[in-house]
Amino acid sequence: MKYIKTIITVFSFILVTNCDSFLEVDQIGKSSIPVFFSDMDGIRGALPGAYSSVYKYYGEELVLYPDVAGDMLQLVSVGDNPMLSQYNYNSNPQDELTAVGGIWTDANEALVNVNNILEYQPELLDAFPESADELRIIKAEALFLRALIHFDLVRVYAQPYNFTADASHIGVPVILKTPSSDDNVARNTVKEVYTQIIKDLKESETLYGDETGSESSYYASKRAVYGLLARAFLYTENWTEAVSYSTLAINSTPLAEGQDYLDMFLEVEDDDESLFKLNGKLKSPELISFYNLQSPLGYASEKLMNLLDENPDDLRLQLLEFNSGANTYGTLKYLKESLPIAEKYYNIIVLRTSEMYLIRAEANNNLDALTEAITDVKTLLARNYQKDVSEITITENTKEAVAALIDVERTKELCFEGHRLYDLTRTKQDMVRDASTSSNIKEVLYPNSMFILPIPQKEMDVNTGMIQNEDY
Repeated sequence: MKYIKTIITVFSFILVTNCDSFLEVDQIGKSSIPVFFSDMDGIRGALPGAYSSVYKYYGEELVLYPDVAGDMLQLVSVGDNPMLSQYNYNSNPQDELTAVGGIWTDANEALVNVNNILEYQPELLDAFPESADELRIIKAEALFLRALIHFDLVRVYAQPYNFTADASHIGVPVILKTPSSDDNVARNTVKEVYTQIIKDLKESETLYGDETGSESSYYASKRAVYGLLARAFLYTENWTEAVSYSTLAINSTPLAEGQDYLDMFLEVEDDDESLFKLNGKLKSPELISFYNLQSPLGYASEKLMNLLDENPDDLRLQLLEFNSGANTYGTLKYLKESLPIAEKYYNIIVLRTSEMYLIRAEANNNLDALTEAITDVKTLLARNYQKDVSEITITENTKEAVAALIDVERTKELCFEGHRLYDLTRTKQDMVRDASTSSNIKEVLYPNSMFILPIPQKEMDVNTGMIQNEDY
């Protein structure tokens, strides 16, 4: 059996017990899944399961990896640190239980859960025409999630879109339907992956029509679609569309200000600047133990603190806490220390309005619209320094200088949220850590095969259609 096929036959919506082998799970799954989706209750139950499966890989390695492999995080390099291989750029295809195999397995499980919803939705539409509107929104949400999963996989296991002039380099498999056990799942080009991502998001946008979707950012909605399209167009360097969709996202959801900005991370807020977040109620993701304040495995590097310390009034400094014993600054973006243990919500924000301002600024700068780009940066600086926009002065006046300014602001705004490595690679920068880094890898020069993770060896062993990444 192929590895991806092995993953997807374990259907996460159905609990199968007393099975002696994967083959038995496979047969039970084949007969049970159509029954599960034979009525509206089945698909209604499947959707929360799909969100939960996405949370699983976000809460484990996906959010950690881009910061660990970047230049703004310091790791404890002794003891049992699950991200140490990625920190030291010595990831091994044999590592099934850490980032290499963990992201691949969990993301593909999530992908199959979503594809099952999309596969059976048309049959339910025929059987329950009175539920057409509900099924339309369910499909819109599932398409958003499928786009998000493909986007996550292609960033982790493939070089950035602009690695080749036409994005013809190898990407990840585009999986739109559960493969059979006889299928050898091959990798598509990066261009093909992004084409599918954008296609799914555009269809989702159309399905929402004049509706905005859920009021809660715990669910996919039209504003979430706007946000992910803006990010996808940024990564593909379609600057005009990046401006258009980031503007739609900004118009849909106001920027959080002052205490509301802090509470977005420190409390459980339903009405904040999140375009889409994953519900972490009573969850125990790995990133919580990784960033715990008493004995953190990862904390802000000297390089990051030097950037944030440039202005002592920066609101974002309040999202860090100093541990005098360890002499470290840890992030508060996930911990919600004020909540009693019985009410813990380890939410993970995937898309938010602050990022949209940075996307629009970067896209406008590349369109030579420097005034518009600087205006968006000023808006964020005013919020972060708790001043009026008129009090903010930016002296940068060239495209290159503004690009550097935007990069710094992305670093400060999105730290610990899983962006840094991708910002380095898509802008073709070297990864250079400060002199105090605990890693034996001080710098990695772009381009480099080590900027992406290997395909797990288990996949390579059983799937003859799969190609390993260079130098692994």
